[in-house]
Amino acid sequence: MRLNRFIARSGLCSRREADQYILRGEVKVNGQVVREMGVKVVPARDEVRFRDKPLQPERLVYILLNKPKNMITTTHDPQGRATVMQAIEAATDCRVFPVGRLDRNTTGLLLLTNDGELTKKLTHPSHRVPKLYHARLDREMEPEDMEKMLQGIELEDGPARVDKIDYVAGKDKNHIGLEVHIGRNRIVRRMFEALGYKVEALDRSMFAHLTKKNLPRGKWRMLTPKEIAFLKMK
Repeated sequence: MRLNRFIARSGLCSRREADQYILRGEVKVNGQVVREMGVKVVPARDEVRFRDKPLQPERLVYILLNKPKNMITTTHDPQGRATVMQAIEAATDCRVFPVGRLDRNTTGLLLLTNDGELTKKLTHPSHRVPKLYHARLDREMEPEDMEKMLQGIELEDGPARVDKIDYVAGKDKNHIGLEVHIGRNRIVRRMFEALGYKVEALDRSMFAHLTKKNLPRGKWRMLTPKEIAFLKMK
């Protein structure tokens, strides 16, 4: 395991910050200061210290939250508003981070983890991670506007399109189900707004093939080993 990864896994900092600590000579491996990048360590054999304090890798944690409304997707809010970390505070003592984000008023599935490699994989556009949303609009959606969202809409930060879109079965035609893989800020709301619709409610019902089954709003659960393996395999 690379030294910077070991340090990041300890919960101390990110890999980039770990590189800076290494370059400044603040990290020791088996009593020797290490300044070279790319050094590898064996966790079961080597002793790693930061400013003479021993470091141990945290166990990897994967938490699936059904996010309620009025919660900020961040680890800390300077304005003192409720964050998703408060919803999972009983889940773990490990420092975890949200994978992507949901707006304050958007509800639904949010994954939190301390697995930086998986986070990078799930948030990188090249992996096309699917996300399924249920939107309630201020009025019925016209079929031609659905086609526009499938073909692509030009937004201020570039074109955006949905992968699938349809009316939600058994609901009025202002209830729309859509699947996207892009993860830009407020992308679903902005696409509807560009066509003149106001999103009154937005819920993410699926993320990377994880669903809300048996997970009530505001509750969380740990991913199963099978789910973790599936995410890493994709």
